[in-house]
Amino acid sequence: MLTERLLHRLAWIVALICVAPIVAAALAAFAGDLKTWRDILSSVLPRYALTTLTLVVIVGISTAVIGSVTAWLVTVYRFPGSKWLEVALALPLAFPAYVLAYAYTSLLDHPGPVQTLLRDVTGWGPRDYWFPEIRSLGGAAMMLTIVLYPYVYLLARASFRQQSANAFLVARTLGRSPIKAFWRVALPMARPAIAGGALLAVMETIADFGTVAFFNVQTFATGIYQSWFSLGDRAAAAQLSLCLLSFAMLLAGLERAQRGKARTAGRGARFESMEKPRLRGPVGWGAACLCLLPVLLGFVIPVIMLGHMAIGSGQSLLSDRYLGLMGNSVMLAGVAAGLTVVGAILIGFRARTNPGRRSRLIVIGAGLGYAVPGGVIAVGLMVPMAALDNAIDAVMEARFGINTGLLITGSIWLMVLAYVARFMAAALNSYDSGMATVPAHFDAIGRSLGQPGPKLLWRVHLPVARTSVLTALLIVFVDVMKELPATLILHPFNFSTLAVQAHRLAADERLNEAAVPSLVLVAFGLIPVIILCRSLGASQPGRRAARIGTSLTPG
Repeated sequence: MLTERLLHRLAWIVALICVAPIVAAALAAFAGDLKTWRDILSSVLPRYALTTLTLVVIVGISTAVIGSVTAWLVTVYRFPGSKWLEVALALPLAFPAYVLAYAYTSLLDHPGPVQTLLRDVTGWGPRDYWFPEIRSLGGAAMMLTIVLYPYVYLLARASFRQQSANAFLVARTLGRSPIKAFWRVALPMARPAIAGGALLAVMETIADFGTVAFFNVQTFATGIYQSWFSLGDRAAAAQLSLCLLSFAMLLAGLERAQRGKARTAGRGARFESMEKPRLRGPVGWGAACLCLLPVLLGFVIPVIMLGHMAIGSGQSLLSDRYLGLMGNSVMLAGVAAGLTVVGAILIGFRARTNPGRRSRLIVIGAGLGYAVPGGVIAVGLMVPMAALDNAIDAVMEARFGINTGLLITGSIWLMVLAYVARFMAAALNSYDSGMATVPAHFDAIGRSLGQPGPKLLWRVHLPVARTSVLTALLIVFVDVMKELPATLILHPFNFSTLAVQAHRLAADERLNEAAVPSLVLVAFGLIPVIILCRSLGASQPGRRAARIGTSLTPG
């Protein structure tokens, strides 16, 4: 029979499952010999570090600028298409960055329609002109920026909606122009939210594998995969994982500090709304074009390009092969999402009913996975589980003459564990955002009416937080569908998913065929984006908008 004590112990078990791959990856790195460390330090480490840092700086600055400017325009002003653009600006978040890379490579590469049209119009030959190389560090930074700026946009927009109009109006009455009032008043107040969104984008950047691998950009993420599979050097893969883990933990600490400040921004001020001024003429159309450009680049053009590629591929989503891939992806994502949300409910329940240092420790430990790239978690699981598999096989072979093979590392359950550890923070934060609306005295009332821990959870907490639970399920489901590095490392040989299929086809330069599974991933990715946009649109200015904005930040 379930008791409150048992629920609390299960919360500890879930947190340990989330922390275990991170600890295992670090221990595996220290288990490697010094020669491997010296080889890494003298050869690949400087290149990986410089490339990763450059990518982080470009994406961080670009997403901060694009997200904050567009959020300010659609929040404060009315101009042609502003209502539609409020939602449309979040749509690029539905794209995995590597899918966007496939679409733009087909569009901008030498045989693509853009360069072909340029040669037809000018009569130039292939050596007569210069065209930016899409398969480059700059191209990867562009793809990641277009996909990740909505993190900043959504958080900044929530912050701008939270701000009282009084401060902005006072600056205007003191003779400040709208631009100066934005720069001197509104932007500093929203800076924690903008920084938090940019740091989320940066953490996604260092975790990205599909985009940088397709563009042949050498980062820590590609180095881990190449060391594991191409070179067969698991010690080097573990040590590179430790380097990337250290970088990710540093960024996670910065993100948590910034998010803590964002919660206090504007708190306690009396909220006053302001009628949105209408921008007319060239200024209004200029604002509309400025906000429309990221939508075109991040959603409209890639969808059109992928659709054209898919039609020309001659493949059908109704074929047995693709139905099997979709079945594998949906089954894997459904199981992982269900287990992750159950774990988040257990941890959230303990944190609410038994607050204290231990509960905070459990929440922080369970949320660490979001800041850790999928490749690191995969290495952290694969190294000890492979050793366990070998030990079991050796014992069974010696005593019974039975070859057990890969019992653990050859199953999908290792993948599910990786997803639970990776995305627990997203589920936990969504659940907590729903429970934040329940006053604490409701728990005391429930207990006084004879509702012990399990019944309190089932009859009070879950009915109130059912929308948040559904949102958490959908977000984790789609995140698992799109996850690539952990899936590539851990998936069994006879088990593939849509993300793996898209990556393999693109790696073989079969981009038209890669467009088919990519479009399915985008379609699934639209689900949580639409839910988030509806929630943001339904919220009122002030703290409700801030709460929805902070719910985007896992951990």
